[in-house]
Order: sequence, then structure tokens, then C-alpha cells
Amino acid sequence: ATTGKEETSAAENNPSRAPQGKPGERSSVFYSAGQFFFEYLVVVSLKKTSDGRYEPKITYQFPKRENLLKGQKEEEERLLQAIPLFCFPDGNNWAPVTEFSSETFSFVLTNVDGSRKIGYCRRLLPSGRGVRLPEVFCIISCLGCFGLFSKILDEVEKRRQISMAVIYPFMQGLRESLFPAPGKTVTIKSFIPESGTEFIELTRPVDAHLEHVEFQALLQRLSPQLILHIFSSAVLERRLIFLAEELSVLSQCIHAVAALLYPFTWAHTYIPVVPECLLDTVCCPTPFMVGIQLRHLEKVLDQPMEEALIVDLCKGKILQAVGDEEEILPAKLQNEMLTSLNRHNNNNNVHTPEQVNALVSEAFVQFFVRTVGHYASHIKWSKNGSGAFQERAFCKAVASKTNRKFVKKFVKTNMFSLFIEEAEKSRIPQEGKR
Repeated sequence: ATTGKEETSAAENNPSRAPQGKPGERSSVFYSAGQFFFEYLVVVSLKKTSDGRYEPKITYQFPKRENLLKGQKEEEERLLQAIPLFCFPDGNNWAPVTEFSSETFSFVLTNVDGSRKIGYCRRLLPSGRGVRLPEVFCIISCLGCFGLFSKILDEVEKRRQISMAVIYPFMQGLRESLFPAPGKTVTIKSFIPESGTEFIELTRPVDAHLEHVEFQALLQRLSPQLILHIFSSAVLERRLIFLAEELSVLSQCIHAVAALLYPFTWAHTYIPVVPECLLDTVCCPTPFMVGIQLRHLEKVLDQPMEEALIVDLCKGKILQAVGDEEEILPAKLQNEMLTSLNRHNNNNNVHTPEQVNALVSEAFVQFFVRTVGHYASHIKWSKNGSGAFQERAFCKAVASKTNRKFVKKFVKTNMFSLFIEEAEKSRIPQEGKR
């Protein structure tokens, strides 16, 4: 099975509307240990409509939710209405098949109050003979840890081949376990007829900020030069459109691009696989980072779009650019990052995915340290403990002329403002931020 990771913001109160990122929305979700693994497991199947097309519908929900208060019930129903659209974002043109490679991807639904739920999906063909339609097993959780949930979906798929009935005792066992801390393991006990009792170990990576990322996916498809062009567009919060046919490729690559911005966070519209009915998202005048299946390229190019960077992940090339991407980042720092990325590229077979993640992330974190790492010494603290950022003095303190030119643009972005807002609230150095 291919594994892919996709994160999508949906306005749950109106799933048919193009989702909008609100300031403060995060493109990555990190949670503490000790919470429950998941809220629901739902099965989404394709049902034939009167006009002969197929529409995704939830056909199973575990556990069933009873005794909800009226407000909770409405919110729950909005959530359940939005799920099928993101489990089958590729439209209604399905036909029964005899073979289908299972695929893994995920999406994020942003609630009215700004809280988030992630849907981890495994799309597969039910076992049987003759032509059948794929179905999606989707786990809804508040926890962001893609590798771990991919392993859980492997177990769900293995049990699905035996019988639906074998899935639920496993999920019940998972529901009763608490989410482990980074680097820790939880063991789930599970009984399978014919095989007996199994013990499944689920371990969280030590570095929590990289547990939703695979930079390898990006390095395999794009040259270091192109990755820097994409990074420079993202860092100035422009419009970015990524194209690929597979959901897993889109989701892995867009996650990786958003993660290059760490310790800053993309705070705008962020939909790694745009459902067909929301393609007009590309007309937004505000910044966005979206993924579109190649089959929809013509439709997208016909839309009245503002300037955007369009990247074809299958061919590894940029189809459309603003034109100044090479001049955004200071040349000296750009060359250092290129050297660093080329080194990892050449050693692709030597490093484990975790090592690649750490090395690539470090190169980009260093870029921010070198350009804006002095931010803390330009926060003026009052007696009552609140801080005020001195923007002019901060920019003036950048010695290099080319670095200063970049910093003056970067301080105007939403992601920098949000980062500074957090820093002004607390005199305690924040974990993971330099």
C-alpha cells in the first residue's frame, strides 16, 4: 500500500463552500500525550444515485454516539456530513473494478471554534470476487501523528480481509488506550480467529514536530533548486498550487512544504487534495496552498486566477511562476541551503527517512536563525510582564543588506506576526523555537 498524508481545512458549517484559513489556523497539529487515540471509525462507501452516478455515504460508524446534547448533535452531524466529500475528493466518476491499489491519506476539518479534527483514511477494495467498488475506512481523531495512524490502518485492512466483525474489538482496545508521549510505545492486545491473540506495538517518534512529515517525498520529485523556489513563495505567503494524480503524492509533498516553514506555521487556506466541487478555491485572492489532481488541470487553468506558483509533482517542474522566485532569498543563504539539500539528495540511500527529515529541517531552521533569530532581544518587556516587539530596531539590526531586504518583507507576513504574538505573551522561551 502506498502511504500518503494529506491535510485539508474544511468549513464544517458549510462543507460545500471553499474553506478559508483563519489567522492562527495551523497547518500542522501537535497534541500532548494521554488523550484518547480517536473519536470515530467510519466506513464510507459509494452508493448509486438515481442518475447512475456514485455518491460517497457513511455506511458504518463506531462507536455510535447516543445521549448528545442538542448543540453537540448539530456539530457532530456537520462533521459527519463533511467526511464523505474528503474520503472521495476525486469526484463521482467511479465504476466497479476488480483491482485497486489501496492508498492512505488524511485531511483536517477545522471547526467553527477553530478546533481541529483529523481524518486518517485507507481506501481499499473489499475482499471478494467480481467487480466491486472501493470503500474508505476513516479514523477521526484530534491527534496529529501520521506514521502511527498509518500502522493502525494496516491493522484495520488486515482484519477487513477476514471480516468486519474482527475490526471492532481491535478498535475498542485502541479506544481504551491512552496516546503515548513522544518516543514512548503503547501495546494493544487483539484477538484474531485462527491466529489467536496478537500484541500490536505503536510507537510515537521522538521528535514530535516531524511526525507528520516525509521530506524524502519532496526530494524524490523535485530538484533542490525548485524546492527553494517553492519555499521562497511559501515564506512570502503567496498562492501555491501542486498537481499530481495520486492523493498520497499530493498529501505527502504539501505536508513537507508546510513543514519547511518550521518554527513558523502556514496560517492560510491549506487543502492538500481539493475535492472536485471546491475547485474554485483557486480563485481566492488570499494566500493558499492546495493540491489538485492532474485530471482537473484544464478546469483550473480556465478559472480567473490571481498570480500563483503552479508545480507539477509528476514531471518535477514549475508550470507557472511569478518570475522573481530566485531573488527572494538572500543569495549567500540560498547557496548554503542548496549545498545542504544536494548533499542529502546524493545520500538518499544512506539516510533513513528520519535522518533525512532531521537534516532537511535543520537546513531550513538555520535559514530562519540566520535571518530572524535575533527577534527575542527586540521584545521590550513592561513591568506587568507583557512584551512589545520593536520592529524597526529589529530590521535595522540585520547587518547584511540582502538579508535585511528579505527580513523587511518577511516581517509583514501573517506567519511572522503570529509567531511574534506568541513570543510577546510569554517570557519563558518556547520549546522548539529559537
